[in-house]
Amino acid sequence: MINESGILSINTKNLIYNYNFFKKLKQNLIVAPTIKANAYGLGDKKIYNLLLNQGCKHFFVATLSEGLKLNNKSKLIKIYVLNGLQNYKLNKFTQANLIPVVNTIEEYNRIKNAKIDYAIHIDTGINRLGISPEEVEILDLKNQYIKLIISHLSSSDEYKIKYNIRQRKLFDDFVNKKPKGVFFSLANAHGSILDKTYLYDMIRPGIGIYGCYENKKLEKKIKNVINFKGKIIQIKDLQKNQYIGYNRTFKTKTKTKIATIGLGYEDGIPRLLSNKGFVYFKRDRFKIVGRISMDSFTIDISKSSYDLKTGMFVDIINDEHKVDKFAKKCKTISYEVLTSIGNRVYRKYE
Repeated sequence: MINESGILSINTKNLIYNYNFFKKLKQNLIVAPTIKANAYGLGDKKIYNLLLNQGCKHFFVATLSEGLKLNNKSKLIKIYVLNGLQNYKLNKFTQANLIPVVNTIEEYNRIKNAKIDYAIHIDTGINRLGISPEEVEILDLKNQYIKLIISHLSSSDEYKIKYNIRQRKLFDDFVNKKPKGVFFSLANAHGSILDKTYLYDMIRPGIGIYGCYENKKLEKKIKNVINFKGKIIQIKDLQKNQYIGYNRTFKTKTKTKIATIGLGYEDGIPRLLSNKGFVYFKRDRFKIVGRISMDSFTIDISKSSYDLKTGMFVDIINDEHKVDKFAKKCKTISYEVLTSIGNRVYRKYE
């Protein structure tokens, strides 16, 4: 029996389908899923082991602590740490079979004479992490311990802009140097479907693995992965002219039946949806009324086609009302939605 008031169901078959979609983009393409931020809120250990069982051998995390959490015992499994060496000792990475992504010349100077594998991040124009192209001449790209060179697209979800081409051409300058034994990676999920020239040896899909898309082109290629439900914890009948929630932002105009859902902004339901958002039960849609609080929100079920009772669950996100649609209502993006779903919500893998 599930005791929590929220359930995040993860459709593992659809997640595997999405992983295999990316694998089929090019023969021998390395697909290295990004499982940072707790696999975008879906559970990093679960997703890591699920993909390991599919033969996946390359992964990306953001921080050293995220990499350590995965407890990698095999040198055949490559886990790259995007945020780099920082001030950590090199043996922190080697002891845990983690590969740092070097982002600065200072980091490069620390690691260049050490006999450990590492990756290089070249900044081709996002101006976030990475070594600038002007500094690359300092690097010895023939160093046998450099296993991967990456960059990152600024606008991969925009398909008809010249900036993507500009970044790709800058990246090609390093690819054309043909360092021996080095893989190259530029594209994330969106970048991987720009065209074949962005694929190189490896892609690093994140949000696309988890069924989110940001635009219609990717939406047509992948399947929805998550269903987010909230439990009805109380039902009550209100008379006309009664207020609901903090600061009395909703007043009933007639007799109204409301249901209280045991989720709030701690669980990933933003206050922005107060008096605006909707939840779903089969073919019914119910409006959120009153202000969303930390642990609960209320919906108007006066016109329900069904006999709703406490303990039943309503859908917040489902196959029809996907993460990206929910994100749009919240005036944000799917990445933020997924990573905002709190730890009180039970993760269920189907």
